[in-house]
Amino acid sequence: MADRQGQESEQGGRIASDPRLLAALAAGLVAAVLSLWAFRGLPGGAFALWLVSLPLFMAGIGFGGFAVMAAVGVAGLVLLLLGSGAGLGLFLALFGVPALLLVLASTPLGTRGLSLSFALLGLIPAAGVLLAAFLLGDAPGGLEGAMRAAAEIGLERMGLPAHEGLVEELVRVKAAAIGFWVALALLVNAAAAAALLVRAGVIPAAPAWREARLPGWYPLLPALAGGFWLAAPEGGDAIRLSLLLVLLVPVFLHGLAALHRASASLKGRSFVLGGAYAALLILSVPVALSVAGYGFYDILNGTRARRAAPPRS
Repeated sequence: MADRQGQESEQGGRIASDPRLLAALAAGLVAAVLSLWAFRGLPGGAFALWLVSLPLFMAGIGFGGFAVMAAVGVAGLVLLLLGSGAGLGLFLALFGVPALLLVLASTPLGTRGLSLSFALLGLIPAAGVLLAAFLLGDAPGGLEGAMRAAAEIGLERMGLPAHEGLVEELVRVKAAAIGFWVALALLVNAAAAAALLVRAGVIPAAPAWREARLPGWYPLLPALAGGFWLAAPEGGDAIRLSLLLVLLVPVFLHGLAALHRASASLKGRSFVLGGAYAALLILSVPVALSVAGYGFYDILNGTRARRAAPPRS
């Protein structure tokens, strides 16, 4: 009896002293609290929603894939017990599964490891658009009908008239806008998590985000999506346009990173980057397309350079 109690005490001590399990438990509980805070409409819930993936990334970047997997499991269990099935599904779709995939894809951390994670910032929202279109296939109007209803409700709450032309434009880009903000939230939270872990001394240095490059095959995906969008019938291109736009998000981010790399040796670097971001805010669409175009150029140019490089002896 004493031996059995001693073994149980030893096992409990191992669990309590395992940093991976402690990090997973803490991250899962924090992510669940942030999710419940947002889902129940409490003050500051919109801000809390965008921070849900932060503790998950801290567990994954600091303690590995097992920690983030366990953290997602802990958060999911809490949401299932204290929330609802819909809340659990929303958490897994927007934050839990994406954070898990991004951490697993970037192991080990490094420029090459970040390449696939960079691509997932477009693939995950694209998969979400396709899944939503499939799940809402039997609903009136499908995904486009659901987005139209959401756009009309949103305009009514803001006190704006729901003109047909305005609603139509919102429907065409609403899914892409959601995908863009989810990808941006994941990227910002991952960078913030790495910075906090460096400050706490958990990891020696943050990943070289600006040195990450998209894989050479990635430009084929937005090119294919662009072809399907051009071939879409008039008035029925909302889903295909959303796919094209969300797949362009990593290319846009790649273009920004390439701009930072290209301007590293310039004396007026801060002025150049400040002007670029100011132009991006003022003339968002044309400048964003230009940055994405520069991203395409950098991807293809980097791929040619790697192929032309002599093999290492």
